[in-house]
Amino acid sequence: MEYRNLGRTGVKVSELCLGCMMFGGRTGEEDSAEIIDRAIDAGVNFLDTANVYSTGASEETVGKALERNGKRDAIVLATKVHGVMDENDPNASGNHRRHIIEQCEASLRRLQVEYIDLYQIHRPSSEVPIDETLGALDDLIRAGKVRYVGTSTYAAWQLVEALWAARELGLNRFVTEQPPYHLLDRRIERELIPFARTYGVALIPWSPLAGGFLTGKYSRDESRSPEDSRYGIEPRRMGRNHFTDEAFDVLEAVQAIAGEKDCTPGQVALAWCKDQPGVTSPIIGPRTMEQLEDNLGAVQISLNENDHERLDAVAPPGRATVPYYEADFGPHPFRW
Repeated sequence: MEYRNLGRTGVKVSELCLGCMMFGGRTGEEDSAEIIDRAIDAGVNFLDTANVYSTGASEETVGKALERNGKRDAIVLATKVHGVMDENDPNASGNHRRHIIEQCEASLRRLQVEYIDLYQIHRPSSEVPIDETLGALDDLIRAGKVRYVGTSTYAAWQLVEALWAARELGLNRFVTEQPPYHLLDRRIERELIPFARTYGVALIPWSPLAGGFLTGKYSRDESRSPEDSRYGIEPRRMGRNHFTDEAFDVLEAVQAIAGEKDCTPGQVALAWCKDQPGVTSPIIGPRTMEQLEDNLGAVQISLNENDHERLDAVAPPGRATVPYYEADFGPHPFRW
């Protein structure tokens, strides 16, 4: 496992980040703890969760696992705030001071920690001025409850605005961004990656396997989608835009390279993502130990120039190979 600087901070994080969205939900508490222990033993020191994952159950599960294994101090622990935490409370969501401060305290309790290494705004909001959000986060840093702050699914222009506001007001700035990034959607290469490399912002891509599509578990025949897979449970709801001839052309190129390297398609897709210029640590989201072991194998895979040329031919740089549906993940700043 290699370790890379978390942007301009100098903090070292593993080249893969363990995403904990499944923990406390589809993956039970005991299995989650075993996956966390195995990932840490393999060299992963970067864990990412969010308050909305299973309405706090993910944070609770992660907190219990870290308390049990006693390795919290060696971990860079990240969580997020923004989503709705109480359907009956109009103030229980968003990027305003009240929600941020309240949810930080709640996350600290669920995680059973005294501080959060990286506290991220889960989605941008046009309803709240960026100075309000940054001011609340800055107070949390000065209080010792948060070490660094970041964002998820922000556009480059939004981050430039945030950097300007932080400098003008003397506030701590965002040091990371979590964008969606995989072989089927390379749009962040147009503006976000050049921005991040220029201003020292770490990129921590989510969904590097396109929701599992790039593992090869799906076929052009929709009826063959595994019943326990993400798109098998709710057939092609989130990823219905992935199931196109163009997407399967990409998958077949990935599978061909995997066959030549005697590895799995998912390992090729992850290796491609983690070694792209500007990328710090893609977020893997295993539901089972088997999936984790497969993900960890990606650190042993190297792609050569010919491999990249073959992938670029079917997944052109800077473009999305498949259409984007806003209903899949909510408003998206990268649509053009």
